[in-house]
Amino acid sequence: MRKHIVAGNWKMNNDLAQSVALISDLKRQNQTSTAEVMIAPTFTNLWHTTENLKSSPIEVIAQNMHFAKNGAYTGEVSAEMLKSIGVNTVILGHSERRAYFNETDEMLAKKVDTALESEMRFIFCFGEELSDRQANTQETVVANQIKKALFHLKASAFKNIVLAYEPVWAIGTGETASPDQAQEMHQFIRKTLRDTYGDSVANDMSILYGGSVKPANAKEIFSKPDVDGGLIGGAALKAEDFYAIVNAF
Repeated sequence: MRKHIVAGNWKMNNDLAQSVALISDLKRQNQTSTAEVMIAPTFTNLWHTTENLKSSPIEVIAQNMHFAKNGAYTGEVSAEMLKSIGVNTVILGHSERRAYFNETDEMLAKKVDTALESEMRFIFCFGEELSDRQANTQETVVANQIKKALFHLKASAFKNIVLAYEPVWAIGTGETASPDQAQEMHQFIRKTLRDTYGDSVANDMSILYGGSVKPANAKEIFSKPDVDGGLIGGAALKAEDFYAIVNAF
């Protein structure tokens, strides 16, 4: 049975002192839902965060990793480096990595393979741009992103994967994605899985929504049958807001 998950992506925010303060605030929050909770600090704060949340149900995850196990890749971090400090889950394919760092579907397929070989779970992100939505090609774009990076895998691999749909056109553009639009795409994503891998993989897959979830809209979005949680950006930087979203389930 698939899980409800709320993952907070801190992106390039919070120095050490700010991270310490936010971790402290997170520890004080009360959780009323059974959702799995994750946070993704910057690389420089991963070790401190994992150490400070060892006795907490919050899982600390990474924002990215390289596909190589080691080597001459200045500034990069490997799966084994992450695992060595207790980080066992990573975000792959975030829209900002695709847009600003030219991560391709082919590169992401390599990262996917490395994560699985390293026995790491990952949140795989994908989604259409505004031009795709305007051209009504969002389903084709999303299906291609999923298939090119994931559909070389065996069905058994999907137990270590969480999907995150990001409607890039609705993040910081002034456009708004409705809960019904979120459900429509999540339903399509689940059907895409079902068509290739069958009911078991499709029904067990947690699919998160990454389109500007906030305390004000979380409950309505999470009430949709194919939305299993959220990948949260800005609202994850305030403990009270983040847990209002967690508790929306």
